[in-house]
Amino acid sequence: MDYMQKKLVALFLIVLLVFVALAIRLFMISNTNEDEYSKLILSQQEYDSKTLSYKRGEILDANGTKLAVSEKVYNLVLDSKVMHYQDGVYVEPTIQALASCFALDVSELRTYINDNVESSYYVPLKQLSYEEVQVFNEYCEKEEISNSIYGVWFEEEYKRIYPNGSLACDVIGFVRSDNMGLYGLEEYYNSILSGTNGREFGYLNESNTLERTTIPATDGYNLVTSIDANVQKIVEKYILAFNEEYTNNVRDGAGSTNTGVIMMDPNTGEIIAMASYPTFDLNNPYDLSGVYSEEEIAEMDTETKSENQQMIWRNFCIFNTYEPGSTSKPFTVATGLEYGSLTGNETFTCDGSLEVSDHIIKCNNIYGHGTLTIAEALEQSCNVALMKIGALIGKEDFMKSQSDFNFGLKTNIDLFGEARTDSLVYNVDDMVASDLAISAFGQGFNVTMIQLATGFCSLINGGNYYEPHVVKKIVTKDGMTIENINPRIIKQTISEETSEQIVEYLNGVVTNGTGASARPAGYTMGGKTGTAEKAGRDGINYVVSFIGYLPAENPEVLIYVVVDEPNVAEQAHSSYAKALVRAIMTEALPYLGIYQTEPLSDKEKEEMLELDNTLWLKDMNAYEDENSSENEDTESQETDGEETENEDTKVE
Repeated sequence: MDYMQKKLVALFLIVLLVFVALAIRLFMISNTNEDEYSKLILSQQEYDSKTLSYKRGEILDANGTKLAVSEKVYNLVLDSKVMHYQDGVYVEPTIQALASCFALDVSELRTYINDNVESSYYVPLKQLSYEEVQVFNEYCEKEEISNSIYGVWFEEEYKRIYPNGSLACDVIGFVRSDNMGLYGLEEYYNSILSGTNGREFGYLNESNTLERTTIPATDGYNLVTSIDANVQKIVEKYILAFNEEYTNNVRDGAGSTNTGVIMMDPNTGEIIAMASYPTFDLNNPYDLSGVYSEEEIAEMDTETKSENQQMIWRNFCIFNTYEPGSTSKPFTVATGLEYGSLTGNETFTCDGSLEVSDHIIKCNNIYGHGTLTIAEALEQSCNVALMKIGALIGKEDFMKSQSDFNFGLKTNIDLFGEARTDSLVYNVDDMVASDLAISAFGQGFNVTMIQLATGFCSLINGGNYYEPHVVKKIVTKDGMTIENINPRIIKQTISEETSEQIVEYLNGVVTNGTGASARPAGYTMGGKTGTAEKAGRDGINYVVSFIGYLPAENPEVLIYVVVDEPNVAEQAHSSYAKALVRAIMTEALPYLGIYQTEPLSDKEKEEMLELDNTLWLKDMNAYEDENSSENEDTESQETDGEETENEDTKVE
């Protein structure tokens, strides 16, 4: 073998020995440090088994406007154990990268990482946007640092977003941090809106190749509601304007204890708008600053703050109860006609009061209305006439009729939080003559707004009691219909003939009686006022209301406004509710495609100009005085030194 061949053999043996040495070293590493290397490699590939969050279904208005959506966000996850591999050489570069891209306390971050060397899951930041994550990813792509940042990854989840802030907050509800719904549609339809989380598993196979197994998440279904976001905005605009106008007027606080508005289709039970005051920001529901001052919040302990939050979250339109007052008088008349206690031709004489079981119960007009027909009794809202009608009906038929109209029962509207009122109506066995008398004109029993509005729809639509509902259909994220929620007739409350007669009477209330100032210019309207004295009968605190429908000849939309304790010197004026009705409907009706049918007078043209600013809010008492033909319908009642039985026990 010559010299050159020997040299080649020697070189070959040297290379062979190097490869053998490398193989031995790799074998040793594989056996002694396999776990650490695997974790280091896989940490940069999100190797851990992790949850794949589902996307909560969206809530849409009737026109497709998004009321609630879910956006993908990212949680920053740190693995201290991986950072400390190779004596912690990756700790400082990783900390500096994090500090450069995120608002983190470097000292606090360093302390945690160094004190928790075995920690593999630490989340210093939650719900980062995609843009924020991209800043970090781009930073890490720099050549000089790309191989020195370890133990950082991002966990995906979804954040609930309400694009319109507080709009329809009572109806929509919100979600907790665990993505579970609270109040409104979010809680009632939680199982529909919620999906199922998926799972992704990462592992190394025998050849140290990363393998993944994924069980995809199943997203929740979307809700298409009957709410019209534009009408909802109109309603909330005027509620806010009213309460701002009267804030701190005669007492500290908002313009009313509560203000509620329901607009619905009387022929389907669909809710077009539902709102109350005060509101809250759905994106920050725990914030009380929109209702209470900083000083008031600072004085609240944890329990008080929680109670106040829950009060704000509750939907006044379905949760709070109150005595309905004269808005219930049409129900009494309808009962008399339906049960044969009235023929429609009766007249009643009002001398200003009526003695019932040794109690003197006064009318709203203490001087008396004289002799009235049934139509005139409703137009002038005469308590005495209604008490006499109640006596003709009798307590058995009267209470049976209350059940027919669902008073004392839930409507089962598809919103979380509807109140039970079974304990807030009389028991027929315990009912005495004076109880029947005051119930006939709307005191002595409690209702919710949705109860009265839904029952009233049956009065004017031919007697059909539709189950009220907010959701029209349930669809997939791709728009495929899962379920249509069609109008559902629960029962027949009155005959079509009785309904037609009641509509005629109610049209007269607006044409000739107490409801005239609620009518929007250019429209025909029917309805009924209400002014109910609250518990204690102190002549100070009242619930004032108006419920009406348009057009009068063929009702397409019903509106019900309740103002609980308006912040004014004299509360007993339904004009506050009527002014809200007139303002809301003047703006909403053209949008809804319900056009004027009556010519406008010069005065009405001026009034419409007033509605473009806040003059409609000014001095409602003076406005009522100008309309002297509209007698107020305060359900005042006095007894000869004694309180009428049960008159206080039925009030929440």
